Amino acid sequence: MTAVRFKPTLLAALMAASLFQSAWAVEPFVLKDIRVEGLQRADAGTVFASLPFRVGDTYTDDKGSAGLRALFATGLFKDVRIQVDGNVVVVVVEERPVISRVEFVGTKEFDKDVLVKALKDIGIGEGQPFDRALADRAEQELKRQYLTRSLYGVEVITTITPTERNRVNVTFTVTEGEVTKIKSIRITGNQAFSESTLISQMDLTKGGWLTWYTKSDQYARAKLNADLETIKAYYLNRGYLEFKIESAQVVISPDKQDISIAISVSEGPRYVVTGVRLEGEYLGKEEEFRKLVTIEPGEAYRADAVAATTKAFTDRFAAFGYAFARVDFRPELDRAKGQAVAVLVAQPQRRVYVRRVNVAGNSRTRDEVIRREFRQFEAAWYDGQKIKLSRDRVDRLGYFKAVDIETVEVPGTADQVDLTITVEEKPTGNLMLGAGFSSAEKFTLTASVKQDNVFGTGNYLGIDLNTSKYNRTIVVSTVDPYFTDDGVSRSYDLYYRTSRPLNTQGGDYKIVTPGGAVRFGVPFTEFDTVFFGAGVEQTSIKGDTGLPVSYRLYRDTFGETSLSVPLTVGWSRDARDSLIAPTRGRYQRLNLELGVAGDTRYLRGDYQFQQFIPLSNRFTLGLNTEVGYGKGLSGKPYPVFKNFYGGGLGTVRGFEQNSLGPLDIEGSYVGGNRRVNVNAELYVPFPGAGNDRTLRLFGYMDAGNVWGEKDSMSFSDVRASVGVGISWVSPVGPLKLSYGKPFRYQDQDKIQRLQFQIGTAF
Repeated sequence: MTAVRFKPTLLAALMAASLFQSAWAVEPFVLKDIRVEGLQRADAGTVFASLPFRVGDTYTDDKGSAGLRALFATGLFKDVRIQVDGNVVVVVVEERPVISRVEFVGTKEFDKDVLVKALKDIGIGEGQPFDRALADRAEQELKRQYLTRSLYGVEVITTITPTERNRVNVTFTVTEGEVTKIKSIRITGNQAFSESTLISQMDLTKGGWLTWYTKSDQYARAKLNADLETIKAYYLNRGYLEFKIESAQVVISPDKQDISIAISVSEGPRYVVTGVRLEGEYLGKEEEFRKLVTIEPGEAYRADAVAATTKAFTDRFAAFGYAFARVDFRPELDRAKGQAVAVLVAQPQRRVYVRRVNVAGNSRTRDEVIRREFRQFEAAWYDGQKIKLSRDRVDRLGYFKAVDIETVEVPGTADQVDLTITVEEKPTGNLMLGAGFSSAEKFTLTASVKQDNVFGTGNYLGIDLNTSKYNRTIVVSTVDPYFTDDGVSRSYDLYYRTSRPLNTQGGDYKIVTPGGAVRFGVPFTEFDTVFFGAGVEQTSIKGDTGLPVSYRLYRDTFGETSLSVPLTVGWSRDARDSLIAPTRGRYQRLNLELGVAGDTRYLRGDYQFQQFIPLSNRFTLGLNTEVGYGKGLSGKPYPVFKNFYGGGLGTVRGFEQNSLGPLDIEGSYVGGNRRVNVNAELYVPFPGAGNDRTLRLFGYMDAGNVWGEKDSMSFSDVRASVGVGISWVSPVGPLKLSYGKPFRYQDQDKIQRLQFQIGTAF
């Protein structure tokens, strides 16, 4: 027997219609008037618009029934009756109460705005008609929101308080309870890998001493599903092609404080790939496609290699204009021998070209700012590589939360598609006030006002202020990324810098450098941009107390104030997967500065190379090399204020900041014109933090030094240290804390084992 449940409004309408037809049946007549009674807030026009009859129409019982159903369907009325008075129809309504206010009591886990939005989506909100059934749904929605935070013991009580003018206040009293924690995780059916190995792949963990920060012991179904996929991928990438998750059971304790997770797996046999076969249509370029295969015969089956190969194939087809190509993987298995032949079947479908490129979602940014990043042109053959490059270039602008490109077939054609790029804009202005503290520079204040997309033009305008013990800076910058239609950028910088080299004797001296520069960026490839620029800067050496001898000699030669006109050339390429916590990729930069006019003549160059190597999904090796060189030209000395410095964070840790290199006769650390740094870091997960990459431990080894013009570079001069540290992307900025022990040093070196910095990335 099947039970049928009717919504209250529909049931009331049917009953009313039935009573109307049985007890109040009338003969058809011509309507002379329609009256509405019982309205308090609703407009009479809403009632008239819902009725299927008008004055002058012939009224029938069927029209009356239809009118009842239409009025109940508006959701505005709790009861509706239709009465006939002669040739006049009287519509009597009883309005539903309207929600005057929605309140929450006891909510600590969620911001109230989040809960208000969630309830509005299901029809509970200020100014909306109240329905008890909706209130019940609201309770369930609130509980669902709390379940996402592992608060399974939450209780919600709804209180309805009537007020004047048929209004009600709805109050949800929430008892949140304690967070439900994962007590145990068990995996059964595994033979090839230990339970601890598989659990270590998961983000969900049992409670530990650091889970208060990572919250990895708080259960969520989405997290468990992601972990199950991670375990599956772990097996599929090690030859277990037929691996399956048999079940995943979650049991909550009666007091709703503990959760136990039991996962059952079926491993199946391990398969070794014996060959790769291509089937289907490859446009006569089978050998070209074969070069894209990353599946290696003789090795265990790897799902990621199969996925990478099929993606490479579809991308290659897309580059030839085949936007809807299909590449299927069909393995031929020999279960007795544990062998598999990887068969890739290609169906290129049809070749298409792009009719039109549409831009959507940009309420502030101008269309041209987005379109000028596109490398796929209208009326050209569809090119998947250019479309991906276009999406990436728009995304790298930094103006949008999300960038998506949709390919839509043009109706009535077989060889045309339209591209729609949809962007979700985000605020591009930034007002920042902050503070930092480091073992070297002590307390530092920073402030900046930046606008990356001024008036939607794509131009940049920014003001930066930084104060510290040794360096103080104010910079005003502006950038036009498309100064020319070919993508040549132009930027202006105005700055005022004050620096003070480290001195063992102290003093009141300082180096003041106001100046300005203009730079042009010329894109030589899609990934490489070379910068050319020129500037004018004035350097003043002020103060006498504690002034290093080298600075005093320079001032005696050129005077207290000297003028420089430097030309700059720079290049950089950043292919890291993250700017703050990279795990793979490479970064390179080269900067050259040439003093060609004024009081100084010099050449200064600096090259940096970084490589991040993922040793596994949890361990990363980072390598860094930096080389600097400076030389005076035209018989003039190299400006001492252009020297390089070494020691401390960013160079060789374990030594005091800027303390390496030559000392003048008064014991001042004045740096040198040559610098070499080599750094290696091994990042490992923080115990108890799972796979959280914002909090990691690292071990490091640093080596390097700074040499003056009269010094000969020798390996015996190289300083080196080893140590350990913590890297944390904290709410106030990246933090690095390191403890080092120099193992190559000299007696006069200033050792500083513990060093840290907040507010800047390493």
